[in-house]
Amino acid sequence: MSEAVFIGTDFIRLDAFLKLCGAATTGGEAKLAVVGGLVLVNGEVCTARGRKLRENDEITYENAVYTVRKWIK
Repeated sequence: MSEAVFIGTDFIRLDAFLKLCGAATTGGEAKLAVVGGLVLVNGEVCTARGRKLRENDEITYENAVYTVRKWIK
């Protein structure tokens, strides 16, 4: 089961997403997690902190799963 995290734009960078959902408390913490290979995007390790996440992408970090959702206006 995953937690939906809503964004108001077409995409969000992976490091910013980790801060938005509360998985990382600082940008530095998010960077270290991504560069260290601790974050999965759609089931695969992602070490690119600037990766653009879009609706329905699934991020896994520290046994928590988050799904990107877009606000519908």
